[in-house]
Amino acid sequence: MYFQRLRDMREDHDLTQTQVAALLGIQQTVYSRYERGYQTIPLELLIQLADYYRVSVDYLLGRTNRMKLTK
Repeated sequence: MYFQRLRDMREDHDLTQTQVAALLGIQQTVYSRYERGYQTIPLELLIQLADYYRVSVDYLLGRTNRMKLTK
């Protein structure tokens, strides 16, 4: 599965893959594999990114176009 929104959100926040990888505590090459869909991103890292970008996990996964979290 290709996670286009991971890349889009990273670029929207003017971050490099290296910066996001450091935020997650992983290597840049591993993060790159997540963005390109060569490796599935673990749920705990996906949640970290959703929290960081202040969007829902469903948005990052492309399951919804709603960026905002609803209560």
